[in-house]
Amino acid sequence: MARISRVLNLGRVLSCRSHGAVRTMASLQEDAHRIFWSAVSSVLPPRMLRRALAVRDTAGSSVLECGGKEITLDKNLYLVGFGKAVLGMAAAVEQIVGKHLVEGVISIPRGMEESLKQAGRRDMLLSPGSRVRVMEGAANNMADEAALRAAGEIRKLAEKLEERHLLLVLISGGGSALLPAPVPPLTLQDKQTITQQLALRGATIQELNTLRRALSQLKGGGLARAAYPAQVVSLILSDVIGDDLDVIASGPTVCSSHSAEDCLQIMSKYGLRDSMSEAVVEVLRSRPLMESPDHFSHVHNILIGSNFIALREAEQEAKKLGYFTLLLSTAISGDVRYVSHFYAVLAKVICSILMSSPQQQELEQEVLALASTMAVSGLNLADRLQELKLTGSVDSICVLFGGETTVQVQGKGKGGRNQEMALRVAAEWHQSQASMQGCQVMFLSGGTDGQDGPTEATGAFVYPQLMTNALERGLDAEHSLYLSDSNGFFSRFQNGKYLLVTGLTGTNVMDVQMLLVRRQL
Repeated sequence: MARISRVLNLGRVLSCRSHGAVRTMASLQEDAHRIFWSAVSSVLPPRMLRRALAVRDTAGSSVLECGGKEITLDKNLYLVGFGKAVLGMAAAVEQIVGKHLVEGVISIPRGMEESLKQAGRRDMLLSPGSRVRVMEGAANNMADEAALRAAGEIRKLAEKLEERHLLLVLISGGGSALLPAPVPPLTLQDKQTITQQLALRGATIQELNTLRRALSQLKGGGLARAAYPAQVVSLILSDVIGDDLDVIASGPTVCSSHSAEDCLQIMSKYGLRDSMSEAVVEVLRSRPLMESPDHFSHVHNILIGSNFIALREAEQEAKKLGYFTLLLSTAISGDVRYVSHFYAVLAKVICSILMSSPQQQELEQEVLALASTMAVSGLNLADRLQELKLTGSVDSICVLFGGETTVQVQGKGKGGRNQEMALRVAAEWHQSQASMQGCQVMFLSGGTDGQDGPTEATGAFVYPQLMTNALERGLDAEHSLYLSDSNGFFSRFQNGKYLLVTGLTGTNVMDVQMLLVRRQL
């Protein structure tokens, strides 16, 4: 909490000075910190829920306003939730609806309540005497018996509702592991065995999720069916690229788009059809036929937080600080080794544009080829670079990306995808600092949840001369990367000055990457 306060105090200091008055790398890092925190702040539960929900009291009655709907409140409001950010979301709902909430049950990761207490996030805790019951489970994001019990309580609450009732459903990333409810006679172990077998044979995440939904009582629209005929309003925080509501927590309030035959074809594809138990075949055959969205007319799904919403807020903050902004993509994925190379080359391209470098065309061709290989949806990099070239007198640029990458762990060090991303960008820059002469450059990669792997950091900052400065202090970044020890490197380099530490935020909309480039005056 103290670290967050420093960030907020920093923002007040920055707003009181002219952006162009201080031209140091330290001020560039301060700007990056402030822009990142503005992104996170926009998707914190209290702010998200107050954008989405309001109660209007009139003479003798109260109305809940939500997503363009108005619903009369009369001792008819119930709540369920599941996911890593749901405790804070439930606390915000409780603050908004107050006495109108009759009963609630939420399923959250084991230890989350205590972690938020330790982080000083009292605004994300339920009030004493709350009508919402908190159940913890799914340690290490794996469905377990505790999560199974929580799912059972959520199902029981939904099934007792009547037409006059309203069920608020809070959903965030991690919700799938926190809502396991296999269709009888299947057990949790049966379901886990099937998905493990598919995973070992190379099934895609989309195929795995199709089977998970089909074998669950609550996923793939099952929770909405259980709550019928009550009205259902789902407030959803996305942690997936593309914000596909069918994927987030396996779509418990979304009409399923897959049939039993789709599932059987997947099992056949991976040679598992003949080894399927009779129980699995029976469950799949008993699935409802492909449903029409009309069958979900009692459901209203609302996306209240996403990576795009966070980056739009970051974009506005960067503009306030005097940057020309390029919000390029919220769909960055893949191995950090390839993505970091792309970011390193992109920084050189931007410098070449600012400095009218003779290398500009060659660098542009290189970065466009990399972008094509990455196949990022909607990137349109050529058009955005052309937009930058046409601006003329710009000398400070902020480039924003979002998404979620992967890391191939090869050593026994400590780190996470964001710290490794940053360190790899610095390593890429080490041999090409000359191509960025005349510019100051800062790269940041950070997770919006405040956690990056098993470390206290959520990411890191780097600049082109970082590896040179580290080598002067006897630190070898390449060796740290070999050991998968990015956190160890940053912790030792200038006493952790370039680690990004926010503490647990209570939200999660994947990661934010940022390039700040400015011409030296």
